[in-house]
Amino acid sequence: MLTAVAGLVPADGPAAQAAPGAAAAQDPALGAHFDAAGEQLTFRVHSSAATRMLVALYDKAAGAEEKGSLLLKRESGSDGTWTASVSAGELREKYGIDGTVYYGYRAWGPNWPYDEGWTKGSEAGFVSDVDEDGNRFNPNKLLLDPYAREVSHDPLRKGMTDKGLYASGPAHRTEDSGAQAPKGVVLPATDSGDDGGTGEKPSRPFKDDIVYEVHLRGLTKNDPDVPADERGTYKGAAAKAEELAQLGVTAVEFLPLQESQNDANDADPESSTDDNYWGYVTDNFFAPDRRYAADDAPGGPTREFRAMVKAYHDAGLKVIADVVYNHTGEGGPWKEDDKNTYSVHSYRGLDNPTYYSLSEDRQKPVDNTGVGGNFNTYNPVAQNLVVDSLAYWKDTLGVDGFRHDLAPVLGNTCEHGCFKYSATDPKTALHRITEEMPARGPDGGEGTDWIAEPWALGDGTYQIGNFPAGWSEWNGKYRDTLRTDQNKLGVEEVTPKQLATRFAGSSDLYGDDGRRPFNSVNFMVAHDGFTQRDLYACNEKKNDQAWPYGPSEGGSDDNLSWDQGGAAGAQRQAARNGFAFLMLSAGTPMMTGGDETLRSTRCNNNPYNLDNAANWLGHEPDAEQRTFRTYTERLLAFRTAHPALRPADFYSAKDGNGNGMGQLDWFTPAGAAPDEAYWNDASRHALAWRIDGTEFDDPADGLYVAYNGSADAEDFTLPSPGEGKKWYRVTDTGAASEGADQVAEPGAEPEAGGEGTAYELGGRSAAVLIAK
Repeated sequence: MLTAVAGLVPADGPAAQAAPGAAAAQDPALGAHFDAAGEQLTFRVHSSAATRMLVALYDKAAGAEEKGSLLLKRESGSDGTWTASVSAGELREKYGIDGTVYYGYRAWGPNWPYDEGWTKGSEAGFVSDVDEDGNRFNPNKLLLDPYAREVSHDPLRKGMTDKGLYASGPAHRTEDSGAQAPKGVVLPATDSGDDGGTGEKPSRPFKDDIVYEVHLRGLTKNDPDVPADERGTYKGAAAKAEELAQLGVTAVEFLPLQESQNDANDADPESSTDDNYWGYVTDNFFAPDRRYAADDAPGGPTREFRAMVKAYHDAGLKVIADVVYNHTGEGGPWKEDDKNTYSVHSYRGLDNPTYYSLSEDRQKPVDNTGVGGNFNTYNPVAQNLVVDSLAYWKDTLGVDGFRHDLAPVLGNTCEHGCFKYSATDPKTALHRITEEMPARGPDGGEGTDWIAEPWALGDGTYQIGNFPAGWSEWNGKYRDTLRTDQNKLGVEEVTPKQLATRFAGSSDLYGDDGRRPFNSVNFMVAHDGFTQRDLYACNEKKNDQAWPYGPSEGGSDDNLSWDQGGAAGAQRQAARNGFAFLMLSAGTPMMTGGDETLRSTRCNNNPYNLDNAANWLGHEPDAEQRTFRTYTERLLAFRTAHPALRPADFYSAKDGNGNGMGQLDWFTPAGAAPDEAYWNDASRHALAWRIDGTEFDDPADGLYVAYNGSADAEDFTLPSPGEGKKWYRVTDTGAASEGADQVAEPGAEPEAGGEGTAYELGGRSAAVLIAK
């Protein structure tokens, strides 16, 4: 009997005619769902302007014509919802489908009204590729259901790399895509028992997290400890949960996991042309990407993803999904001056003006993303899709948080003809998301961790510090300030005040609107840019390299990088400093996969297309890499052990318990409080601060951090560690401390002296001391 897989596909969809004993339908959902009894399959899809729609039914994913089709009817009183139902008996007896149902839609509308003479591959009824309202209907293109829970395959793949099959325009509009197009998957009956669930979600406050950004495939694709057929998969990633927890990270942020065009990555194993490794071109917002499943049979990707989430939850780790709701894989115009030729394989063929923001004349998209056109997030129907997708990944797939790519598009208040961001408009996707799925509170508990990339490419999209309550942000100003101080002294100016603001949680960005230090996601590097090693080993990008390290188009020309004069030891020292900044700053730190072993992509700062060993994580570190991993592990453990580094509120200079120390006090190297002249003097490159651990229930009575950004050594006069206490050195990033014990084990910290002691700190170095 055909039915939904327990725990995978909701079995509460609508039934045009309920089977005997079936429960009444509740809140009919878009997509394809069986009723509770598994006897009636109903399809529901949105199109506000369609004049005719049908759903084609297949028993194979590709290479065959449909077994039949159902004409959909527009629901009376709806905003454009079309529906059709079929019984399991009819599927077997009339259409010969007794297993997985694959399906897709065909749609007619004002620019291509239905003509009785139309057959697949025909131009009968055609008026135009696009009309004055922006409609782009084409019945020769089989359309993927935006609400499909799994997808059969990608548009392009080995053996099928002709993107023209999915195109409109005079050269392609009559090419029928039905046999080859991606299809939605309706899962057949399987074991009705529980699939193991997704485990208990960690309730840890975001302020206590250390985020590890990594590509799921790249995490294990090159790992000899993972069985060959599980490398690069959800199952392979699940096997790394305990190891990541031992490293000390608490949340793993995976690059996009929703279905995107990547099946063609192996079409030419010696070339990166047109490859998409990172995954920022989403074709479907619900389906876990089938490429990452060891079990890629229908239902396998969903089960395997949920099992991976459970493994991470069982290890105490959160799973954060990088999601892309600002544009889709359909992209933009093929040529700038051609309004007719576009890819049509889902949203565009169903309801172009609803799902995409269009120009005033509705002939092309508004593009603030640089990758083809904005998703129309202010439209209620498109917004519902975003919210429904997030709810599915949160509730059914078990995800704990989301990082939103080019997130200002979610705050757009203009459907067509313009772009206008608002942090306060209650009708934006930004507000709906956190209203319907509240953010996790500062003390932890239930809720979702919401993270924005607070910029895009177009006018009005740089919105760092301007997201609403409940949202954390990638703090690009943190990255740029500290990179500049490390790598551009004498070229660009950074003042001690700017450094202090970033180290203390960026209150200038997040304190003025009621947000907290943890809303600043601090990072030195991310996937789209140099790796941590390359930031300090490359003066400029080298993206035009030959395979396998390139070629890759794009990438920033302004990296604030420096090769430290080519000295390997100085490069390692700079990397130690950069990582120490993250672990010692207020906010939520984010590192990238491979930072712990100084991974390199040989100065390629935009390797989005390199799905190969040059871009996958390495698992056979050399001696220097093992040393840096130890350094990383111990700094992660130090941050985790010291709540004073993870304040829930911005630090205060006030003495809250009468012990003579402010919560946080700043010092010049001479041990004095900086005056305004010092704070604003860009020629001063040294700064120190002390945190009163007793005000944070910290195991150390005090923490002291000294940073010397200049090339020359400088003496720092140590402040009071508290009555009867002395300072002990946890780490000094200088060259003299290289070795396995760069960070002292707890209890083995050497004494550094008491109040008034002069501590010599080498050039371009940081030191961390604790009071005890």
